[in-house]
Amino acid sequence: MHLPLQLLAIILAFIYHEHEAIAAYVPPYTSVVAQVNKHIDAAKPLYSVQIMTSYVGNEQYNHANFLIDIDAPFIWHDCIVQWNIYPGSCPNNALCMSPVSCEEYQCTDVRNFYSYKNPSCAPETNSSTLPGWGFCTCPVNVVNPVTGSCSQALLNYDEFTMYTSDGRHAGVDAFNIYYGAYPNAACAPSSSFASFPTNVSGVMAFSSSPYAMPAYLYQPLKKTLSFCFPSKPSAPGVLFFGTGPYYLLPQSNVDVRSYLTYTPLLKLQDSFGYFIRVISIVIKKRSINVPANTTTKLSTIDPYTTLRTDIYSGVVSRFSKVTKRIPPTKPIAPFGLCYNTITTGLKVPDIDFSLPDGKKWTVSTANSIKQVTNEVACLAFVDGGATSEPAIVIGTFQFEDNFLEFDLENSTFGFSSSLLRKQTSCANFNFTLTSGP
Repeated sequence: MHLPLQLLAIILAFIYHEHEAIAAYVPPYTSVVAQVNKHIDAAKPLYSVQIMTSYVGNEQYNHANFLIDIDAPFIWHDCIVQWNIYPGSCPNNALCMSPVSCEEYQCTDVRNFYSYKNPSCAPETNSSTLPGWGFCTCPVNVVNPVTGSCSQALLNYDEFTMYTSDGRHAGVDAFNIYYGAYPNAACAPSSSFASFPTNVSGVMAFSSSPYAMPAYLYQPLKKTLSFCFPSKPSAPGVLFFGTGPYYLLPQSNVDVRSYLTYTPLLKLQDSFGYFIRVISIVIKKRSINVPANTTTKLSTIDPYTTLRTDIYSGVVSRFSKVTKRIPPTKPIAPFGLCYNTITTGLKVPDIDFSLPDGKKWTVSTANSIKQVTNEVACLAFVDGGATSEPAIVIGTFQFEDNFLEFDLENSTFGFSSSLLRKQTSCANFNFTLTSGP
């Protein structure tokens, strides 16, 4: 039976237009979004991102907190591996994941090229197996970012879920509330997280490694990581992955990207982290020399900016001179320059990181002075020692209430300097779900 030519033409036209409509579909979300929390109950201030995992046999998503680490090679968290997962097989209050075998390529790849580098780590072996499973598991080394100690975890097939966002809200509409990612991560025993802040049970890698979270977030999301660390534990900041716009209240119509200045992101061999170039450090129009080819690392684990001694000495000397009217006091570790704030209000000059092409990242008082006690405030820069490498590490206290954007496709780093001068803060994203539970 042959279709009339006119009918055939109509059918072909319909199919063509359907394919065209699918190709032209633009989802209502531009990014995924998650809460960022500040923790002050560990050995140092740390920041976590809240991402959803799911328990076997449980229809509700579980919200778990993971330390944000932009240097870690892969994700690891509190879970166990089971080779045959079925309803009821996973212990109560445990998260079960399928294992990666030591014979699979991911095991060799992670161990050889994308592992933690630490001399205290023992060599991995293929001796462990699971009951009833005919293959060896894949132990990989992990380094605790709080203590620096090394232990082992088991590589797995994992699953994480985040809320979609249009830059204004979380959860765009009834059909686009969630976005799933399916990385290879690693399961570590609960004891591995004893030194972590309360209710934090994992490390979320946001580095350039192909086993970090950004590698598993696909179209329509652009390869752009942005985060805004809060300055207080009581109110969450925000993390986005994907292109903007990004909005913070009360300026509901101002895209935060309009505040950003950009500088190139640099890559260093044998590191999955992110680096920029700082040419000099400027305090009240006077430059402190930074030697040529000095590398500056961006860290979400180091709490304060750390400077090699030659650079630190110049900064402290200059800062002391421009704050000589503020009474000094005995320094409180780890700081080397502190002030008595009982009778004097603390107003200090900005510190500028001078960058290529005349750009500058301004560190204002909120990010340069740490109130340590009711009576003492300190310059929140630390002496890293005479041979410390990288020579400059910009830490998280300097990130607080700054909007930071890592464009991984174009290798650029955007920064806002303090949002407090824009009458907003990192705690001002509207996390109210527009739809869904």
